Amino acid sequence: MTKTIPVSKNDYIEVVFEDLTHDGAGVAKVDGYPLFVPNGLPGEKAQIKVIKVNKGYGFGRVIELYKKSPYRMEIESSEVHKYGGCQLEHISYEGQLIYKENQVRQVLTRIGKLENVIVHPILGMDNPWHYRNKAQVPVGEKGGKLIAGFFKPRSHEIVDTNESLIQLPDINEAVQAVKEICSELGISAYQEESHKGVLRHIMARYGQQTGELMVVLITRTVDIPNKTKLVEEIVARLPKVKSIIHNVNSKRTNVILGEKTNVLWGNEVIYDYIGDVKFAISALSFYQVNPVQTKVLYDKALEYAGLKGDESVIDAYCGIGTISLFLAQKAKKVFGVEVVPEAIEDAKRNAELNEFTNVEFAAGEAEVVIPKWYKEGNSADVLVVDPPRKGCDESLLQTIIEMKPKKVVYVSCNPATLARDLRILEDGGYKTVEVQPVDMFPQTTHVECVSQLVLK
Repeated sequence: MTKTIPVSKNDYIEVVFEDLTHDGAGVAKVDGYPLFVPNGLPGEKAQIKVIKVNKGYGFGRVIELYKKSPYRMEIESSEVHKYGGCQLEHISYEGQLIYKENQVRQVLTRIGKLENVIVHPILGMDNPWHYRNKAQVPVGEKGGKLIAGFFKPRSHEIVDTNESLIQLPDINEAVQAVKEICSELGISAYQEESHKGVLRHIMARYGQQTGELMVVLITRTVDIPNKTKLVEEIVARLPKVKSIIHNVNSKRTNVILGEKTNVLWGNEVIYDYIGDVKFAISALSFYQVNPVQTKVLYDKALEYAGLKGDESVIDAYCGIGTISLFLAQKAKKVFGVEVVPEAIEDAKRNAELNEFTNVEFAAGEAEVVIPKWYKEGNSADVLVVDPPRKGCDESLLQTIIEMKPKKVVYVSCNPATLARDLRILEDGGYKTVEVQPVDMFPQTTHVECVSQLVLK
């Protein structure tokens, strides 16, 4: 017998929100049927309008709030606040941390079937605003002037912004200055429909510990009009700039960066530190956007690895070597593997920069390279994984189970795939001892975790 859906489109109903989804929408249930409603918080009572009905769930919109959550923050009603990437800014920071910690606990139980794992209180920030050290901002035109900001959801319409609440002030200042200079010099914005115009994106990167700024101009064209004057003005208005880079992307594509990059002024890289480890950051480098919390995350990973100085460590998904070099401070030998060849070149450069001689890096897929190392006799005492949001490849998990390293440290940016992978490792002979959530991205729904597993 088919279960009937208890609501219809355009119904007005009264609900109490029970939970939040992974993207921050409120969850209400009518006879067990879930409705996802943006801007609803757990414990709040509201009248909603049902705007879409699917077989297993529906969507609604808040019409009136009858009872508000103690964690609700009243925010300015504007497109910047509505679409600016801060899905949780209507929740107090205390409320955000509670939500994220609960999310981790729930998925470990629901997906991972992990009942007795210690989940520590989440590690948040003292100041949960203005923390991002990188911006990639699309450029358009309106009323004869350049605009730059972000795209409205599900569209390519740019909302012009003067400030992002989660970017570092130096990043905001750099984007605004470059936008104004380009506008003054008559440099046109790229037009997606006609594939004409010059400036596609403005990128800014900042070394928080060094105070070094990089500006990247991403254009459709090989030449930039008034290039000499443009560089002079950027250097004059932004005293912290150490590097001005030109990236050419002449393709019809949504991909931001093109393949051709050259230095217009200054250095090819800027530098930054995480703890005592120094990193060279190029226009194309992957580097954590919140280095303050990255150190918190990596300190915990190092603690969970429990290195005494005689261990061999494998770092899967090593990127530019950030975790590998942290581990190399305490390990006998670290092997890092990463699928992006340019990242491996950055990793090698960063090892040299810090004079680490006990690190080796290889380019390739972790699920291919690590089994090869294993067959060649290179096993590990500790294995560290920091995979993308999709989690670990199943063949890599099986290799870990076969290799039997004494400890596995799993760094995750997605609690759902973390829970799935922990279950596989548990079934393969490991015990998940503890999980530490870390808030790397305040005001957003994302949460990172470090987990420690030991061989049973």
